[in-house]
Amino acid sequence: MLLVEQFPVLIVTTGVFAGYTILIAGLVNRKSCAYIFLSVVFSHLIMSLFILHHVLTVGTIHYWLGGWRPPWGIEYVVDALNAYILVIVLFLSLMAGLYAKRYEEHKLEERKHVTYFTLFQLLVAGLCGVVVTGDVFNMYVLSEIVALTAYALIASPGGRTLKASYNYLVMGSVGICFYLLGIGFLYSVTGTLNMADMRILLPPLYQNRLVFVAYALILVGFSIKMALIPLHTWLPDAHAFAPSEISAMLSGIIIEVYTYAFIRISFSVFTVDFLRLLPIFDIISWIAAIAIIYGSVLAIAQINLKRMLAYSSVSQMGYIMLGVGLSISTRSALWGGLTPALMHILNHALMKGCLFLVAGAFIYKFNAWNITDLRGLGRKMPWTCGAFVLAAISMIGVPPSVGFVTKVYLIFAFVEAGNFIFMAILLLSALLNLVYFWRVIEILYMRPGGEEGHSEHHAEHAAPGKSEEIPLFMLIPVVTLASLCMIMGIVWLTEIPIVGAIPILDNVNKLFGLGAYTP
Repeated sequence: MLLVEQFPVLIVTTGVFAGYTILIAGLVNRKSCAYIFLSVVFSHLIMSLFILHHVLTVGTIHYWLGGWRPPWGIEYVVDALNAYILVIVLFLSLMAGLYAKRYEEHKLEERKHVTYFTLFQLLVAGLCGVVVTGDVFNMYVLSEIVALTAYALIASPGGRTLKASYNYLVMGSVGICFYLLGIGFLYSVTGTLNMADMRILLPPLYQNRLVFVAYALILVGFSIKMALIPLHTWLPDAHAFAPSEISAMLSGIIIEVYTYAFIRISFSVFTVDFLRLLPIFDIISWIAAIAIIYGSVLAIAQINLKRMLAYSSVSQMGYIMLGVGLSISTRSALWGGLTPALMHILNHALMKGCLFLVAGAFIYKFNAWNITDLRGLGRKMPWTCGAFVLAAISMIGVPPSVGFVTKVYLIFAFVEAGNFIFMAILLLSALLNLVYFWRVIEILYMRPGGEEGHSEHHAEHAAPGKSEEIPLFMLIPVVTLASLCMIMGIVWLTEIPIVGAIPILDNVNKLFGLGAYTP
């Protein structure tokens, strides 16, 4: 077996062991925690790039844990879809870890600091496990690791975050129970938990009511995890009050990983033939369209910047799920299938990851939680605010940003599907995005700053003309993500072959029998 074919299991297992290593090493040297975390995540990111290259050039990776042949044993399966998602997970985790090194080191007590990075490492390991597993029950177990660590990380600052974490715990527990019931029903009719085995055994049972109930339970469970309206109620507080790097992970990665899980179960277990038996994806498309407008309208009403970004995430999940909903009705070789949805998973991770990290920077320097507290910061924090502007105009859809590319591909998909109502909704959402992001940009650059706009503790930072940039460890990920909002937009638009972006999505669509790109 090639070494690269063992990387998927190494990423998960070494990630889990690294969590305990951080805990033990932190008792000796508190500062080692962040460095161990960053070293492990960076090495895993390199592994994920090798995995992606192997999948695109050689083929799908199958790894049998313990040498047990599936369906008796647990199997890790990596194809173009989860190799792509794995790179996104580890890249944003690395950016969030760099940011957290400085952001958290002065905020947390020594004991909490060690625990924080231990949980952060286990969170990343759990996310990677959810992405690479080919077993539906193993996906449940790893989802619980993700959930438990996320609840604790959200609650780590204490105070009002405890209520936000508790609400997330309740909703998340309900969601995962729905999923567990769904796979229990599937096991009762197929006798297997392996995804590939289920795919073979389910077609003769497609008319079985228990199979329909199982899919409905899984859909509801993942809808809670993805924060798809009306099951999004846990999201605003969790995103708004969590540490900013965890907010970036929640919005940019965690809800997207559960979107991946929904796509994986829908297309790898149930297949397109099952999805066409009922108008399931048509309903999802309409719910997603409502979410786009609902999230944007509520974002406009917010005063707290992170809460505004949280409701924006509700809207952005609508974009992704609208792309998923249209996937089986758009067969075009250019914009068909899952292409718009998978594009926006990456695009949203870059944009929202950057925006939440910038919001954390404002809190770090000036304790500025509310939008009105940001007056004049455009001159005091030129690099940070410039990054916010790049990510914000990407959200609006200004070319050549990643947000523009998503909207272009979705519009073409609407034209092919003949649904011009969705096109009108998309254009309206762009105007609503302009309203709430322009409000922030105006306050940053066009409103005079002063001591009255910031907390007394940070009043000395408000001296006119004084630059108050965030530390380098926090600035690097912010600028990197903001730059990629434009760079990846150009890559998507120009279809540069060496980058391999379009071939990845082409492979995914072919894998599921959907539209594929042909140059």
